[in-house]
Amino acid sequence: MSATPGTGKALVTLQFLGMGLTWGASFLFIKIALDGVSFGQVAWSRLVLGGLTLGVVVLVVRPRVNGGPVLPREPIVWLHFLVIAITGCVIPYLLFAWAEQYVSSSLASIYNAVTPIMTAVLATFAFRVEKLGRGQILGVFVGVVGVVVIIAPWQYATVTGDFWGQIACLAASASYGFTFGYTRKFLSGRPIAGSTFAFLNIGVAGAIMLLLTPVIAGQPVTLSLPIVFGLLALGCLGTGVVYIWNINVLRAWGPTSVSTVTYITPIVGVVLGVLVLSETFSWHEPVGAAFVLVGILLAQKRLTLGRFGARTTDAVGERL
Repeated sequence: MSATPGTGKALVTLQFLGMGLTWGASFLFIKIALDGVSFGQVAWSRLVLGGLTLGVVVLVVRPRVNGGPVLPREPIVWLHFLVIAITGCVIPYLLFAWAEQYVSSSLASIYNAVTPIMTAVLATFAFRVEKLGRGQILGVFVGVVGVVVIIAPWQYATVTGDFWGQIACLAASASYGFTFGYTRKFLSGRPIAGSTFAFLNIGVAGAIMLLLTPVIAGQPVTLSLPIVFGLLALGCLGTGVVYIWNINVLRAWGPTSVSTVTYITPIVGVVLGVLVLSETFSWHEPVGAAFVLVGILLAQKRLTLGRFGARTTDAVGERL
């Protein structure tokens, strides 16, 4: 595709914003869908519908890189896709859907914003594809403080579903962080078209869900128009088309920077949760979210520590 550098950058930015809006709304769609289907069926629908959508795209477009095959032929590549399908799709989708049985969609979207903190830590220490400076280490610490404030352990006399729901959201964010780092290290440099990459990621996860159908998706369902719409939006759009955008942005900006889509998702998630579902907050949740945001800004080098205090920077991260 021929495009000027400015056009290419603008397209990537638009895809990044589209990711934030769509994934921010996904927490509302999950909450709505849970009125008629189980949490396992929510995750199952997302991945199966997303895989089918991306499969159609690949079948029609048949994207190739440098005249190579549409699908990779090396077994190791398929193994890597199996790993990220499990850690980036199956596990976090199940965790977030389960968690929203106990926590609000707004709170789930806030916890999703922890992903850049998790990505920075795992990309640095587990995969060694990035390095943390002093300001970034401080950002991780501030982000952890924010998470503790959001959880508010002082308010739990006993361990409740709400507590475990928050832990599940946190575990899902950690799983996303692992996937970003793993993808950067083992897959991003390979000559695989973006739409093919997205199809293999979601398609393999969808195949896993099909194998697990008797276990996680065999319960009775109660469908309504909002529930059907929510599942279609989650699957075809949020787990289908948007994943092509995600791969494009990942390759353009790098794993830590693309994970900052979670700047947008909590805003969208909170606004929709309040407006559509009339969700409310306790004081500690927005306070903790503010700490997390500052931590992300530091971890992503959007806020750096100078001699006379903090200053902002517009670095967008390394290219892959």
